[in-house]
Amino acid sequence: MSQPQKVLLPDIGDFTDVEIIEIHVSVGSAVSVEDPILTLESDKATMDVPSPVAGKITEIAIKIGDKISQGDYLLSVEEDGQSADRVDSATPAEAETPVAASAEGSAGATDDMQSTATSEQKVLLPDIGDFTDVEIIEIHVKVGDDVVAEDPVLTLESDKATMDVPSPVSGKITELAVKIGDKISEGDYLLSVESGVQGVKESTTQQADTKFTDDRIAVDDDSADKLETGIKVDDVPKPPPSLPPPVERSKGMAPHASPSVRRFARELGADLSQIRGTGVKGRIVRDDVVQHVKGVLQDKSSVQGGAPFGPPPIPEVDFSKFGEIETVKLNKIKKLTGDRLHRSWLDIPHVTHHDEADITELEIFRKNIDAEQRVSGTRVTILAFICKAIINALQVHPTFNCSLSPDAQSLILKKYINIGVAVDTPNGLVVPVIKNIQNLGVLDIAKTLQKLGAAAREGKLTPADYQGGCFTISSLGGIGGRFFTPIINPPEVAILGVSRHKIQPFQSDDGIAWKTMLPLSLSYDHRVIDGAEAARFTKFVCELLYDSRRILL
Repeated sequence: MSQPQKVLLPDIGDFTDVEIIEIHVSVGSAVSVEDPILTLESDKATMDVPSPVAGKITEIAIKIGDKISQGDYLLSVEEDGQSADRVDSATPAEAETPVAASAEGSAGATDDMQSTATSEQKVLLPDIGDFTDVEIIEIHVKVGDDVVAEDPVLTLESDKATMDVPSPVSGKITELAVKIGDKISEGDYLLSVESGVQGVKESTTQQADTKFTDDRIAVDDDSADKLETGIKVDDVPKPPPSLPPPVERSKGMAPHASPSVRRFARELGADLSQIRGTGVKGRIVRDDVVQHVKGVLQDKSSVQGGAPFGPPPIPEVDFSKFGEIETVKLNKIKKLTGDRLHRSWLDIPHVTHHDEADITELEIFRKNIDAEQRVSGTRVTILAFICKAIINALQVHPTFNCSLSPDAQSLILKKYINIGVAVDTPNGLVVPVIKNIQNLGVLDIAKTLQKLGAAAREGKLTPADYQGGCFTISSLGGIGGRFFTPIINPPEVAILGVSRHKIQPFQSDDGIAWKTMLPLSLSYDHRVIDGAEAARFTKFVCELLYDSRRILL
């Protein structure tokens, strides 16, 4: 038996402070490689965490209900020789891996048998949590390549995370069954590997090199944490002199980096194809990204005459010296929403156009329909009619149903209409999307709004419920207020804010008339939409709400 090995939480994508909902092992129990040791649940998915080694559990440092993040200490395992190193060099018949066929043979085979025995193994996509139809964005191998166990063979990207899929065995790639752009799910056939025990020593040596790289990544993860908590880029230590020199990639070769490094690069806006990797075989590590960004920032500072790049930081204030305080952490939804809205406010030139719609007659009609439908449990709110008016307005003004291309040189016009509706929940604001809403009537829209609102408040929405929006409506009518400035939900180009309607007096030729007025606030991307277009769009919506018969046209 060897010294107990500490097991840390691996990279699980963009999730932090994820709650433990189940622990599958106890002190003294035996565990094999890839056996699930605990189950995590985020606000979007549930995922198992497998054991990287085989042996006996000697300590468990966590409990159900704890919230953990990448790198947190989970438990200790006293290895029994069947650990990850053993699995990497064993035949597929001896290792527990997601393959469709296994090699024949026994653990007592002679060296001569080991040097010649090979078998072709079909590699399937292992369990990746609740994600399905995940897109392949990179393939790191081709037919004829030699691969070592745990080497990444392809990279997947869901709407929340990027993840590498490692090879479960060592050998030579004999067939590739997938291509970039394919969408795959757990159990799908990926490729075939001709494996054997011929390369055990070589695999072990390369495993040691890989371990060195993983240790480098762990150090760089700490550096990244410091960056995210406000430490300057200059404070991050430079790579030690013993690191191998950067490796130039051949033309057409994709950059080689772990999912956490890819996410880190995306957050900083760094192009991995422009970065030289200092890791083994040209692997890009976090410090490579940091050094690249430092160079870019220095170049930009010199071009701008030394002017600071970005706004100055907000100074820290010790509020406790003025009185008693309490610090409450933001929940996950509010943190994600805050980051997204902050980016939208900085990147998009917002303009907000305000107007009022006369809904006097519509409100009388709505109340009658609502009274009829409440018998069947359906509430008909003014929001259902607003959605119907927006459908007509988007069909007449297609510029509002588009997205700006990534290079900001063209518009992507959409032939479908998906409307997102902001819902206030105990955990924060969420925006479920009603797909192909142009095919629904007012009553169908009302039922869908009621169903999505209930699911949102109960936390039962799926990732698909948030995707594909073309236009967003944010209604504060149930709370109050007159006008506000809603922030655009990119890649959309406009959002409509709805405030609380109010009965107001108006002077007419016949005297004073009392009308029910609904405040509307349209925020739009001024790169795509100008003020005249926004005014025409809002006026058209007001006309439809004034005379609801126009909605049927």
